Amino acid sequence: MRIRFKKGKQRAFLKEVLIAIGSPSLRELINRGFDIPYSTLKNYYSESRLLPEGFFRELVYLAKINVNELDIDVIKDNWGKVLGGSKKRNV
Repeated sequence: MRIRFKKGKQRAFLKEVLIAIGSPSLRELINRGFDIPYSTLKNYYSESRLLPEGFFRELVYLAKINVNELDIDVIKDNWGKVLGGSKKRNV
């Protein structure tokens, strides 16, 4: 499952997490035990990708943030994927 924030709120959430745990940068977040590539973290920060629920829960726990105060939507895993099925052909 993925977590979707309103526009601009995902970046604000990540900034809040960095401040709460005393991390000066996204790169330092990797050194805190997260096994996520730096480029993926940049994509989360620039809001071009949604946060995975597991990673979101770890950040909330680590930064001691109340989830009920956040305005988020939980998106199912198949959101945004191409629908499968028969291929239409021009006959």
